[in-house]
Amino acid sequence: MNILSEPHRAPDAPEVERLDAEAVMSAKSRGPLYEARKKIFPKRAEGAFRRFKWIIMAITLGIYYLTPWLRWDRGEFAPDQAVLIDIAHRRFYFFFIEIWPQEFFFVAGLLVMAGFGLFLVTSAVGRAWCGYTCPQTVWVDLFLVVERFIEGDRNARIKLESAPWTFDKIWKRVSKHATWILIGVLTGGAWIFYFADAPSLAMDFLTGNAAPIAYITVAILTATTYVFGGLMREQVCIYMCPWPRIQAAMLDENSLVVTYNDWRGEPRTRHAKKAIASGESVGDCVDCNACVAVCPMGIDIRDGQQLECITCALCIDACDGVMDKIGKPRGLIAYATLDEYQSNMALATNGGVTAIDPKMVRNADGSFSDKIRHFDWRVIFRARTLLYMAVWTAVGVGMLVALLGRDRLEVNVLHDRNPQFVLESDGSIRNGYTVRILNMIAVPRDIEVSIEGLPDASMKINGINQPPSRAFTVSVEPDEATTLKVFVTLAGDKVTDANQNFQFIAQDADGDERDVYDAVFMGPGARK
Repeated sequence: MNILSEPHRAPDAPEVERLDAEAVMSAKSRGPLYEARKKIFPKRAEGAFRRFKWIIMAITLGIYYLTPWLRWDRGEFAPDQAVLIDIAHRRFYFFFIEIWPQEFFFVAGLLVMAGFGLFLVTSAVGRAWCGYTCPQTVWVDLFLVVERFIEGDRNARIKLESAPWTFDKIWKRVSKHATWILIGVLTGGAWIFYFADAPSLAMDFLTGNAAPIAYITVAILTATTYVFGGLMREQVCIYMCPWPRIQAAMLDENSLVVTYNDWRGEPRTRHAKKAIASGESVGDCVDCNACVAVCPMGIDIRDGQQLECITCALCIDACDGVMDKIGKPRGLIAYATLDEYQSNMALATNGGVTAIDPKMVRNADGSFSDKIRHFDWRVIFRARTLLYMAVWTAVGVGMLVALLGRDRLEVNVLHDRNPQFVLESDGSIRNGYTVRILNMIAVPRDIEVSIEGLPDASMKINGINQPPSRAFTVSVEPDEATTLKVFVTLAGDKVTDANQNFQFIAQDADGDERDVYDAVFMGPGARK
């Protein structure tokens, strides 16, 4: 339990709620790994950052749950689901983009962009990914909405936790956990819809006709969503996620992070009027613990930068609300850079010689000194962030150029290995090839297959009733690979070398798309 007593009013700030909240997950108070988890009951925060998190949660959950149901017309020969990972046919569809297995480098490029994007965001604004868009954060927020709706806000949940098992407690707990499990089922259900036609799979799933792997996947994701989002919560971020330990290398003195500005908050006191009357120095912090009460990670931001902090900024909202009530300027807890913080701290401590003295950072009328440094957005555009942005942009532009300029027709040729060539009765030499034509668009096409080089050679394709020639027109299936058995024959007296180079050419009969494959014609004396 992280609450020692009921909230009460700070005597010198009658409008400020005093919460005896303990930062149970701070490094200085956290117990050993085998110690039982101390539950955290975060209070609902109100403010700009909380509203921003609501917006992000709505957008991310909306994208996740609704995307499989979006339609995209690709014609009668391709699926009409906008985003589809078609494992059976080895395709990835994303609106107008279709990725084949041999084009996996596009997926690799997206992963590289995601990595550098994460580096860029972290170096600029700290763990913004963790605080706003990480799936763990989003689903924990969703689970907390359910918990507050059923059990009430912080104080009500604390009382319910220690209350005896009455009918009221049982039905609230059952309702909460049942709703969490339902969210888990919907989460797993949405995931499987990315791998098959969503309406068809949904009907098969509900009627028990879906493949066993679909039910297994939903069961696993239901369990992990329920456990991670409902039961473990902050434990996942602290003990299971590697990013808190990596992100320190991404930060520098100009990275924006959530900071308690103790240069203006200390010395903190709950009895400011008495302290001022006795001649003591008093900071802006009234020690109301509002920042601790709203923290979903169970830490006290006033202890400084901590691995456990996900920079969700809810403590900023809580503190700004208190500052508004007591008539002091906002920003006691704020996004700030280390360089800015150290400069202001040096001013408040006379260069580190004395303890923090609020008089050092204020004018006689109580306003802040002009020497106080404030955030300058230009520090975001520094060498590190510009480098990350340049790499991210270069990869993105390169992928875009490759995507827009790629051909949707490809020819691959495999020479017969045994026999490598056949000596025919008239003395000519024949080579066999397996030619695969990839038609990577969702409409059938007529493709002209021809050979270039070996001017005296002719070609014959199995299954096509046509005399030997140097060019054939074949119909290829939409969005599929068509395999042809091709024989190339050359008169014996024209075989001048054991290995002679030539080319197979695939040309769209109705367009300009063309692909070339360099092949080898083998004769007597050829080596494998």
